[in-house]
Amino acid sequence: MKKHYSKNRNIRYYKPSKDIKVIIEKRFNLLIGIITILGFVLLVGLFRVQVIGHDVYTAKLEQLSRKIVEGSTAPRGRIYDRNHQLLVDNQPIKVIYYKKQTGISTKEEIDLAYQVADAITVSTHKLTDKNLRIFWVKQHPSEAKAKITEEEWRALEERKISSSDIETYKIERVTEEELSSYIERDLEAAYIYTLMNKGYSYAEKVIKNENVTDEEYAFVAGNVDALRGFDTKLDWNRSYLYGDTFRTILGSVTSSESGIPAELKDYYVSKGYALDDRVGISYLEYQYDDYLKGTKDKYEIGIDGSKTLIEEGTRGNDLVLTIDITLQQTIEQIIAEEIIKAKSEPNTEYYNHAFVIVSNPNTGEILAMAGKQVLLRNGEYVVYDYAPGITTSPVVVGSVIKGASHIVGYNSGALQIGEQRYDACVKLRGAPEKCSWKPLGHLNDITALRLSSNTYQFYTAMKVAGASYYYDMPFQASPDAFALYRNTFAQFGLGVKTGIDLPLESLGYKGKSEVGGLLLDFSIGQYDTYTPIQLSQYGATIANGGSRLQPYLVSQVYASKAEPFTNLLYQKQPNILNTVETEPQYLERVKMGFIEVMKYGGTGSGYMNLDYYPAGKTGTSQSFIDTDGDGVIDKETITNTFVGFAPADNPKVAFTVISPNVYHYDNGSDYQSYVNRRISKRVTDAYFALYP
Repeated sequence: MKKHYSKNRNIRYYKPSKDIKVIIEKRFNLLIGIITILGFVLLVGLFRVQVIGHDVYTAKLEQLSRKIVEGSTAPRGRIYDRNHQLLVDNQPIKVIYYKKQTGISTKEEIDLAYQVADAITVSTHKLTDKNLRIFWVKQHPSEAKAKITEEEWRALEERKISSSDIETYKIERVTEEELSSYIERDLEAAYIYTLMNKGYSYAEKVIKNENVTDEEYAFVAGNVDALRGFDTKLDWNRSYLYGDTFRTILGSVTSSESGIPAELKDYYVSKGYALDDRVGISYLEYQYDDYLKGTKDKYEIGIDGSKTLIEEGTRGNDLVLTIDITLQQTIEQIIAEEIIKAKSEPNTEYYNHAFVIVSNPNTGEILAMAGKQVLLRNGEYVVYDYAPGITTSPVVVGSVIKGASHIVGYNSGALQIGEQRYDACVKLRGAPEKCSWKPLGHLNDITALRLSSNTYQFYTAMKVAGASYYYDMPFQASPDAFALYRNTFAQFGLGVKTGIDLPLESLGYKGKSEVGGLLLDFSIGQYDTYTPIQLSQYGATIANGGSRLQPYLVSQVYASKAEPFTNLLYQKQPNILNTVETEPQYLERVKMGFIEVMKYGGTGSGYMNLDYYPAGKTGTSQSFIDTDGDGVIDKETITNTFVGFAPADNPKVAFTVISPNVYHYDNGSDYQSYVNRRISKRVTDAYFALYP
């Protein structure tokens, strides 16, 4: 609208420039048009959703409203030995469990506990006094509340004490007279109520999983609607068909009550496991959990709470081990018998365990690995499994590693093939004499191994360090000399991880000092320490001509089928970790020395039957132990070791036998037990009886 002024400038008025009705009508028509268009678009959209896309959107709605849940952990795969003898299976068990429902009250849970107690039998020997007092407080809330004084309520309001303190007071003030009114039925209900409220609220609480009768199982299964939260299921326990044989290395699995342990929570949750899943927690069960675990049943939950199975779970995959369980049983028995026998010999007070490994040096397969410890309990010897020590318990191995020391000498030029030396004690300035176990006279590189000369290795070590020996000379080895020895030893598997398919493996001790005399000790296996599995890899590397192979226990994995061993999922292939950097003639020379060791007059005489055409090397080392557990090393002992293989010209088997702390000399007697030789002889005979 425009302003118009009259001639009289003091008077002002307005005059419409257009008809207001026309403007309103146009705007109204525009609005009607927009509404019409939007209505049309809406109708088209509804037509598309309700007619054209009816099936698609109906399916999406059903998918969004579907609730899919998984059942409990499925049975794990079976474990077999190399000859398909079943070692580990699953034993089905009936389980009655409880899972707290939303909104259920304490009173309702107590009533449920009594109903279930009337229908099933439970042992109350694990019901503690505190459990019973808590049950009384929950069952008698008014009486329990009355046990709190006005001053204590006031202290709570003033935040001088907490609500948990109040609950503690209630529990502590339940009298024996009040508890004495409980009969056996009450005790059973109290125990069931305790189990119902144990652990995480969302987890399934096992009420009974041992000796569940068909009647008990049927009662709960038939009354799941009335017994809110109670239900039944079929679970499983691992069954070990050969008892304790190889038991530790087979590993362990969590129970249905415990779920994933706290220390493994992050590992398993990151892989998609639920906290109440049953999982492998040690050794092979842990190492191969991805293969052994089964797939769970899947259920669709209806609006009325009913469950419909939509996908049936499957048992886990089956493992086939490299172990021969018959050989394993025999070896475990041999070790236990020989340790107990040795305990009746002089100077064996500190000898209580031994290790044996039998392997295929051409593939890395472990045919048997056993460790046993024998301890005196209440006047009788009790045998314990000690097999984990094969990968975790380093020992001072002694002269058994002189084959690797020879290779250091050959490679560096400090030792020549056939080189003659005279075995005499070595005297370095500021140190006592270092000698062989007895004067051995003139030796070459072969006879030095045959008779296990120390001084022959000392001369080599000094040459490696760039020194020419003379009596009482000062000697300081360079770091390079230690590095050369350690790097060469590592190529044989000494001082490095072998790669065995187990979750725990120790490196052993690596000495820090580089005093000259310690280089001499190193060259005869008296400085760094090595695990039994490292020593086994060392022996196998010499046996096969210089290839360091990864040792392994699982050779195949098969899918679980009605007909076993028909669907191969995984086949382990020999894995060469490295090849020893040396000339073939040098390894052959070491092998020749090892053959001489086993002959009459050699230090390995009697360790293996000569009919097997054996090669090997013994070791005797000084060890130091803490005998009274005060943290102070107070006793020097002797450890015996042995590595061997056969037949020497085409090895098919390698042996490692270790007896730590087998004897000592503190009793005024120089008696030496030959238990390590006896074990070696019996073990090798047992192998060749099975594999002639």
